[in-house]
Amino acid sequence: MRILEGESVTKNFGGLAAVAQVDFAVHRGEVVGLIGPNGAGKTTLFNLISGALVPKSGTIRLRGENITGLKPHLICRKGVARTFQSVKVFGHMPVHANVLVGALFGTPNRMSAEDANRETAELLEFVGLSGAGALPARDLTLANQKRLEVARALATQPEVLLLDELMAGLNPTEVAETMDLVAKIRERGITLLMIEHVMKAIMCACDRIIVLHHGKKIAEGTPQEVATSRTVVEVYLGE
Repeated sequence: MRILEGESVTKNFGGLAAVAQVDFAVHRGEVVGLIGPNGAGKTTLFNLISGALVPKSGTIRLRGENITGLKPHLICRKGVARTFQSVKVFGHMPVHANVLVGALFGTPNRMSAEDANRETAELLEFVGLSGAGALPARDLTLANQKRLEVARALATQPEVLLLDELMAGLNPTEVAETMDLVAKIRERGITLLMIEHVMKAIMCACDRIIVLHHGKKIAEGTPQEVATSRTVVEVYLGE
């Protein structure tokens, strides 16, 4: 069953088509990778899905409902959460409060303060930050700030989670730990669409991969199909 889909999604910045007539579909429970060279339009597509940008044309649907052009907070409450390419935590606030914001303001149904605090504590344990709740978020390492973003996104009770380069800047041990976290999120029944340049993670974690280049979808298939695509090798993976 398709949970998230786009039809002919297009976004221009001046004369530049950052996303051009892109069709995509993500089925419930899938992990789908979104790859391509820098500037291919990957984060722009995430911004269009999450409501940070409005498409020039095309349609985006969640569970069959047209969400094109809705405000980000409304899309979040309908079940789409995200992390960011450049980490965006509330640095001056404690780690616990960062996640509490998602639980109190991002969920489809109003949550009591008691329930929100309980959910926050459970999510911090889930992502491996149970002992860091009182720390200012700015004091966390990059890897842990990324985990904090994941916890905050999960606090909104999403059905679809958009992960934008969750493993960028991490060392091999942190990448392996983050891959384990992605697997645990999938086990919770959450559908994942992830932008990633760490090919090991993409090939191991994803059911399907979509490849963008100059704003256009140039390939789609299983990791094996994409890895052996001559077009993808030429424009992105290299020999």
